[in-house]
Amino acid sequence: MTRTNGDVVIDVRDLTKRFGNRTVVDHVSLTVRRGEIYGFLGPNGSGKTTTIRMVCGLLTPTEGAGTCLGYDIRTEADSIKRQVGYMTQKFSFYEDLTIRENLDFVARVYGLPHRRQTVDRTLERLGLGSRQHQQAGTLSGGWKQRMALAACIMHEPQLLLLDEPTAGVDPKARREFWDQIHALAEEGLTVLVSTHYMDEAERCHRIAYIAYGHLLADGTVAEVIAGVKLSTWQVTGDHLATLRARLVGLPGVEMVVPFGNTLHIVGRNADVLEQSLAPFRGDAGFAWQRAEPTLEDAFIRMMADAEQRL
Repeated sequence: MTRTNGDVVIDVRDLTKRFGNRTVVDHVSLTVRRGEIYGFLGPNGSGKTTTIRMVCGLLTPTEGAGTCLGYDIRTEADSIKRQVGYMTQKFSFYEDLTIRENLDFVARVYGLPHRRQTVDRTLERLGLGSRQHQQAGTLSGGWKQRMALAACIMHEPQLLLLDEPTAGVDPKARREFWDQIHALAEEGLTVLVSTHYMDEAERCHRIAYIAYGHLLADGTVAEVIAGVKLSTWQVTGDHLATLRARLVGLPGVEMVVPFGNTLHIVGRNADVLEQSLAPFRGDAGFAWQRAEPTLEDAFIRMMADAEQRL
């Protein structure tokens, strides 16, 4: 039985993990509520997966404490694990078995009662019925992903962990996958997901950005972007490559990024940035306008700040 304090599913403080002399996660604190899709972002080796594993009782923290699903992450890890579904990036099912046979095998492992009915219900829930007799090894990446998700939720977990779940999957399958995740969250399932895709991060209810083991941001996408306090301009026109070369390194200009036929110019000091751009804005060959900073802008800025503090 899940023991939660109201809607709070995860409440951890100062989680720290060291391997020898190396600190992988450094005093990270998080609160996640029921039905939230909570995204973890950060560069490879930043501590995302280690944090998720500590939160869910899969890894014991060196320091820190807290609860997950109402259970103590240190002393009641086994109770947490029974209510967690974990979908890894690597497809780890039997490719010579059909979808139904794979799900039936998973149901046996969990010792689920009424196995046939449970498999039938899961096939329908994830839209796998029409392909249930197809061998897993012949499935496309998107269908493999859907089957893996079905296997993870068959035992009705309260918490779902997704580790880079859409790597190598086409955009249509990614969108369908996220539609399914949101439907599950509407039913009350809490989801922790690590991803490198900005568009996927924007589909999360809240996000955390972790770099070098430190939690640099935590909140909604809008809150995270606003917290970095960036000023942004866009410019279109001919000879943008020449313009870009002239802008790079000017006072207040921190990023000049080409997007197709547009340059995206970003800085934190709005006044200094505007002064540096003023001489160029009088050129009739270019069209300038203010723009909203993106999540990618915010993360690149935070990453640069984190590197400077090392």
